[in-house]
Amino acid sequence: MPKLSPMLIVPPVIFAAFVGLAAVGMYRGDDGALPSTFIGQVAPPVPDEGLPGYTTLTSTDLAKGEVSLVNFWASWCPPCRAEHPVLKRLSAAGIPLYGVNFKDTAKDADAYLKDEGDPFLALGFDPSGRRAIDWGVTGPPETFIVAGDGTVLFKFIGPLVGADYQNRFLPELEKALGTLPAGIGGGA
Repeated sequence: MPKLSPMLIVPPVIFAAFVGLAAVGMYRGDDGALPSTFIGQVAPPVPDEGLPGYTTLTSTDLAKGEVSLVNFWASWCPPCRAEHPVLKRLSAAGIPLYGVNFKDTAKDADAYLKDEGDPFLALGFDPSGRRAIDWGVTGPPETFIVAGDGTVLFKFIGPLVGADYQNRFLPELEKALGTLPAGIGGGA
C-alpha cells in the first residue's frame, strides 16, 4: 500500500481551516457596525479652525445642556450630498446641528454650502483630517449624537438616508431626545 505524504494532506487541511474561520466570521451575529470607543465618553476636541465666513464650532458648543449632532462632511463626498436634505430637516426641526468639514478646501466647502444651504449652527474646518482621526471618523459622512454634557451617545457611519436612517439613527436620536420633533422622518 502506498504511503501518503504529509505534503498532500497539509494544504487541504489548511484550506478547510480558512473556510471554517470565514464561516464563523460571517455568521457571528455582528450587524456590521464599527464600535466607537467614544460612546459614553466626552467628545474629543473639535478643530481649532473654522470655515471662513461662518460661525466657528467650539467644544463648549457641544456641552450647552442640550442634545446635539456633529456631522463630518466634505463637498467632494456624494453620500454627503445625498444626506444634505435630511440635515436641513433636522436643523429646521430645532435640533442643534454642528458640522466639521474635513479633507476639503475652504473655497469648495463655502461654494457647497452656498449652493445647497447651510444647516449648521457652527462649523469646524479640518483640511488635514487630523480632528476627524481624533473622533475615529473613517470616511464621510459620519454623524455623532452628543448629550448636553458633551458625552458621545451614538455614532452613525454613512449618509442619513433610507432604511438605515429610519431603523438605526432615528431610534437613537429619539432615545437621546425623549421624543422626535415632527418632520424629521423619512430619507432624502
